[in-house]
Amino acid sequence: MHIEEISDEVAERLKLAKAESDKAEAQERGESTDSQDAPKTATAAMFPELSPGRVMTNKKTVDEVAAELKKTPFFMTELEENDDTEAFKALAYEGTPFEVASDFKDHGNECFREKRWADAKEFYTKGILVLAAEERKRAKGEPNPEETEEDVKGQRSVLESLYVNRAACHLELKNYRSCWLDCAAALRLDDKNLKAYYRSAKAFLAVGRIEEADDACARGLALDQNNNPLKTVAREIIKKSEEIAAKQKKENERLLREKRREMLVRAALKARDIKTRTTAQPPEMEDAKLQLVPDPDDPRSTLSFPTVLLYPAHLESDFIKAFNETDTLADHLSYVFPLPWDKAGEYTLAGVECYMETLSGGLIKVGKKVPLLKMLSSGNVEVVDEVVRFFVLPKAKAAEWVQEFKTKKAAEKGGG
Repeated sequence: MHIEEISDEVAERLKLAKAESDKAEAQERGESTDSQDAPKTATAAMFPELSPGRVMTNKKTVDEVAAELKKTPFFMTELEENDDTEAFKALAYEGTPFEVASDFKDHGNECFREKRWADAKEFYTKGILVLAAEERKRAKGEPNPEETEEDVKGQRSVLESLYVNRAACHLELKNYRSCWLDCAAALRLDDKNLKAYYRSAKAFLAVGRIEEADDACARGLALDQNNNPLKTVAREIIKKSEEIAAKQKKENERLLREKRREMLVRAALKARDIKTRTTAQPPEMEDAKLQLVPDPDDPRSTLSFPTVLLYPAHLESDFIKAFNETDTLADHLSYVFPLPWDKAGEYTLAGVECYMETLSGGLIKVGKKVPLLKMLSSGNVEVVDEVVRFFVLPKAKAAEWVQEFKTKKAAEKGGG
């Protein structure tokens, strides 16, 4: 029977069903069917009949129509286990697992040749899913009774190729971990697959895992010592290994140099009788640090300190990256002043007084022309977290601030 004949038959049935329905409704209303024949004929002549699809949905609610549509695969929003869905899914895989997987492999190879790595990977993945499912069935003791030993061997050969081909895609896409995992899966099927050794070696090398790369390469070369791709990777591994060794050597030398410099600084501080203390949370100073200058490796060099100038009367501050032990406060204040925020002009070299905090928590007034070394080696002050701190105040406000400072310290000691 042709499609046209089916459509005609459905249409006729629908016409009969509609006529019987109209007749029943007329009888319920108590009307004579004969009296309605003429109007019906006139109506039919004036308006075309509904299409079969419209007739089937006529007198149905929206929910009923939606339920009917959902039974059609094209309109499905949820998978249902029925004949329609099973038939629809079967359309995707026509042929034996070997044929289906081989077809996916061919499509993947075509994409790979065109450098469409992501598309190729998807095709290889589909093929792997098909054959991996067959492998799981055999592992559970549920083999296909129609498969021969040669069929199984052929499937595993294709599965092995799919794994190494997908590994090649991962390598191009820089999915290195996925690459060596696929190579491992291929090697479980055939431990003599040279491509798997080559690609896993490349992936390990790309992430700097030299030992694993060297092992994979060595295993491959043990099977074929004349394999050019593997020999090329072996040279790359040697080169990378030498680079890493050189880098590590340089880093070790840097660490030793830094350690020696720290020892020289500690020795210089001790020789000068400069007291220091480190807190639990030292400040971040980027590249500023306590060091010997101009040559940090020469113990005859002078000490240079990061220094903070605090202006407590105005809650401001300045940072001096390198305050040499031979420098005086005047040397630095001469270029720091005038201060941009000092609108009243209170901060001048002659108009300020400078203080440092003592070991006991008090204050000591320091001369602006006294070298830093003399201040620090006096035994009354300490360098905290490698930073020297000075309090700078206008002379007119110095006495009041000193008193406030002492009162606050006394309160802290009393509270403690």
